[in-house]
Amino acid sequence: MKTRAAVLWDRNKEWSVEEIELDPPKSGEVLVSLAGSGLCHSDEHVVTGDLPAAVPVVGGHEGAGIVQEVGPGVTGLAPGDRVIFSFIPSCGQCRPCATGMGSLCEIGRYTQGGRQITDQTSRHHARGQDLGLMCFLGTFAEHTVVNQASCVKVEDDLALDVACLLGCGVITGWGSVVYTGEARAGDVVVVVGVGGIGINAVQGAVAAGAEYIVAVDPVAFKREKALEFGATHAVATSEEATALIADLTRGRMANVCVNTMGVGDGAQIGASLHMVGKRGRVVVTNIHPAAETQVTMSALELTTYEKQVRGSLFGSSNPRADIPRMLELHRSGKLKLEELRTRTYSLDEVNLGYDDMRNGRNLRGVISF
Repeated sequence: MKTRAAVLWDRNKEWSVEEIELDPPKSGEVLVSLAGSGLCHSDEHVVTGDLPAAVPVVGGHEGAGIVQEVGPGVTGLAPGDRVIFSFIPSCGQCRPCATGMGSLCEIGRYTQGGRQITDQTSRHHARGQDLGLMCFLGTFAEHTVVNQASCVKVEDDLALDVACLLGCGVITGWGSVVYTGEARAGDVVVVVGVGGIGINAVQGAVAAGAEYIVAVDPVAFKREKALEFGATHAVATSEEATALIADLTRGRMANVCVNTMGVGDGAQIGASLHMVGKRGRVVVTNIHPAAETQVTMSALELTTYEKQVRGSLFGSSNPRADIPRMLELHRSGKLKLEELRTRTYSLDEVNLGYDDMRNGRNLRGVISF
């Protein structure tokens, strides 16, 4: 079939919205009509080369839609089902999945190639070439073919162009604080960078019962939003945050600091380490450029104060359990979703959406199909 998609043909170029050819689903795959896709910074990392994914590639990895067709061997999904995509596939059978670490599913090792999980070939084609998929998904498209391991079936009580945000940003931010950071009631939590991930780290800190939640972002609009979502304080710089936390805690400092700014910086890890106290955890959630190999921090603090630096992928979550869990929290009024969407765009406006993101105008932009 023919459909339309936003394709990145080369680094540091704009997304090209054009007609592509889409093959029918093969074994274990489904054809999905997209309803919504979040504009996440990770796709921008592919544009800049910070993430070394192969091009040409259909962008988008935070999506939701309706199943149109299923391939042979598909179980648990049928045409008409509503699904949210998990940007990390979850097979449910490998050792990480079986031990509750679905965010580290072993089939994720094929992600950079961007081809189908089962046979490493492509179902998406344009200009006589095979196209890769961002995170096996390619949600910047009216239709896509994905593996059933990337689909979580959901009920029909939430608009899919809002539900799509659960496929990456919500769980990544929330889980970074609650799962990776192990925040508990009464803790002090710092969130460095209040975008689509950071704002949900704030929500996670609220859910954990943190006493103080300090949001750090140079953009005034984002600091205001952080306060609306439950942060107790919002400042522009890490230096301001360090002084504030020292005052709030009488020098004990924070329990958890989560780095969620758009582009990681090795020096920021050291600055975040200064914001946490004894046995404090610094959680590195954001993407650092693949070529970056230097981190500036005091190794002495790791030993003498037992501080820790932890990596977090998809918020250390189990997507098949946590996507439905987040929906339950939303239904009970304990998780904001509609409020995350700052602006809605058409597929043809994808480049405008990323311009707004770069200029700090959005918490999360969403393509609505």
